[in-house]
Amino acid sequence: MKAKFLFLSMCFFTVSVIFSQTKSTPKSIISTDATIKKYHVLDELKDMQKGELLNLYIERIKVITKTLPYIALATKPGVTMNDLGIPNNSENNKLLDGQSEETAKYLESTIEFQKQLLPYSDKENLIASILFYENTLKSLHEFEDLK
Repeated sequence: MKAKFLFLSMCFFTVSVIFSQTKSTPKSIISTDATIKKYHVLDELKDMQKGELLNLYIERIKVITKTLPYIALATKPGVTMNDLGIPNNSENNKLLDGQSEETAKYLESTIEFQKQLLPYSDKENLIASILFYENTLKSLHEFEDLK
């Protein structure tokens, strides 16, 4: 009796693993982590230390890099190929995975570069850049109105 139960359990487990691996979940066009936590105003940024500003600057670079190249498809994280009517097949998934990997590589080298050279920038330039990037990201909310 125990042998039958063990055999059936193993069969059920094997079948469930096989079926769970063949399902292809829709992938997001824009990474779900491509969001910023908070928009800032000039006075808030002036009160911050340079290290905090460097982190904000890098965070905005990440979001812009993960968002702007895809605005013809989507402007918000979480939109999938299925949502856009793009077939969720292996070819398209491979393209999206490849793009995601290349973006990650680009961001890795860019962030390393930024961490090495940004400390030499003027605080005022950092603040202006952060506000510029935030305005760019805010304009994505208006992008839908242009259609």
